Amino acid sequence: MIIMGLCAMGIGMAKTGLGGLGMVVVPVMANIFGAKSSTGILLLLLIMADFFGVRYYHMHADIRQLVKLIPSTIIGILTGVFIGDILSDEYFRLLLATVIVAGAGMMIIKINIKENKIFSTIVGFLGGFITMIGNAAGPIMSIYFLSMGFDKNKFIGTAAWFFLFVNLFKVPLHVFIWGTIDLDIFLFDLTLFPLILLGALAGVWIVKKIPERPYKIFVIISVILSTFNLFI
Repeated sequence: MIIMGLCAMGIGMAKTGLGGLGMVVVPVMANIFGAKSSTGILLLLLIMADFFGVRYYHMHADIRQLVKLIPSTIIGILTGVFIGDILSDEYFRLLLATVIVAGAGMMIIKINIKENKIFSTIVGFLGGFITMIGNAAGPIMSIYFLSMGFDKNKFIGTAAWFFLFVNLFKVPLHVFIWGTIDLDIFLFDLTLFPLILLGALAGVWIVKKIPERPYKIFVIISVILSTFNLFI
């Protein structure tokens, strides 16, 4: 239960700006509950934390970017529901890492990702697919939003709205198709709510103390470590 408490706090902090912590929680919970079963348990915790992220950063979201991403993201989620189990982990990890590296490269050489509809469509699809099968879309979406040139508040706010919508969309799929969410899981997750709140408040406080440039460096390092983790 101590480990679950720490995971809940990590999720709260991740959703209010310290996103790298979220990628630590995913494999820990997969080891405790099993890969597929953990996705439902984790999803409800993520939604609780998403509401805190939206509460604190809702005024900073770039709605135009969200509208551009959502259609392909929905297609990715639905694809993940029906074919996620038949793809090999190795192939999928390679695909994800390739897109993350491509996005980072485009950012470094200053290709205008904001107006690149093909890249945004690919990112949206893969983000939806990845989040459905493993709640692990953080790295690819982080590099995409960072590439938009957002300040830290807009970066966090846009990501918060994106993941709140996406995670709420996934709930009925987990309940009625995968069967990974039921009343017992909901009640279990509800006991962790106070720790999510504590983590969320801590995340807001810490982010306020971090200047813009160090914050972006933190995000990039988190993405690199998360991408590296895909091959472990």
